[in-house]
Amino acid sequence: MAASAKKIVLYAIVVFVFYVIITDPAGAAGYVQIGFEGISSGAQAIGQFMTWVADGAG
Repeated sequence: MAASAKKIVLYAIVVFVFYVIITDPAGAAGYVQIGFEGISSGAQAIGQFMTWVADGAG
């Protein structure tokens, strides 16, 4: 039963994403840009942390 509920939620999310893309392409592009900026910032922070650790953590 839980698996079918997960499928329903996944399908609803996919339909919502397609709806947003079709009705507001510029807004959807903005959301994608925000997402990639977040991923980039996270990767940069991890890189800085790893550099800090490699330099002796202090």
